[in-house]
Amino acid sequence: MPSLTFVGTATTLLRLGEFTVLTDPNFLHRGQRAYLGKGLWSRRLTEPSLQPEDLPPLDAIVLSHLHGDHFDRVARRGLERSQPIITTPPAARRLHRWGFETRGLETWSSETLYRGKDSLTVHALPAIHARGLMGALLPPVMGSLLEHRVGDRLSARIYLSGDTLTGAHVDEIAARHPDIDAAVVHLGGTRVLFHTVTMDDAQGVDFLTRVRPRQAVPVHYDDYRVFRSPLSAFLQRAEREGLGSTVSTVERGQTIELSSRRTSTQ
Repeated sequence: MPSLTFVGTATTLLRLGEFTVLTDPNFLHRGQRAYLGKGLWSRRLTEPSLQPEDLPPLDAIVLSHLHGDHFDRVARRGLERSQPIITTPPAARRLHRWGFETRGLETWSSETLYRGKDSLTVHALPAIHARGLMGALLPPVMGSLLEHRVGDRLSARIYLSGDTLTGAHVDEIAARHPDIDAAVVHLGGTRVLFHTVTMDDAQGVDFLTRVRPRQAVPVHYDDYRVFRSPLSAFLQRAEREGLGSTVSTVERGQTIELSSRRTSTQ
């Protein structure tokens, strides 16, 4: 059964058959500052449930973008260099200079990993961190679709939203990749210089109506001071819109099963 362990922020451990994948590694402790670029920073309010030395062997790291709350100085210092980091081309170039093995993916391209009869394909999907001038100031972001197969059989299709706003690009994702088993949704309504740069409760529910996953797992909602939209607002709005049964919340350090080809929504 595919599963997700929540570490904090957008950091999760995904177990898909023979594969173990880490997402958006953020291991700063409570009270430490994450650097967001352009002289901006935010102080962490929560404690991650794991540190790099606690991790199992990894097959890959999937990184939505190179921001201090998604890849921090602890990750740079403590993570192994051998497993590939699958990310945007600009992030891949910088991480490569830091000594990591990287795979930079353009939008709609993919990378496939193999372990015995199992394969894991990571598709790079479009994401919009912000619009207008703020969008030009922030680093490029990618969403990711993880497709796990055993032989020729599709086992699970997991969508990692990345730090994106909702919109027409999400409709294109849904058209190209329908039938999503689970979506890991970055929320928080992050506000930077008076701009919203991650989905708040209203955008998060709009995102779900466009993608229609069997299961939605919210992350990235209360870890930093720049997060302004609480998880409770998203849960209440999803319930009002008839989507509450698709949402699975997970505490830091907790592991939950993810919907797959053989399971219903948890």
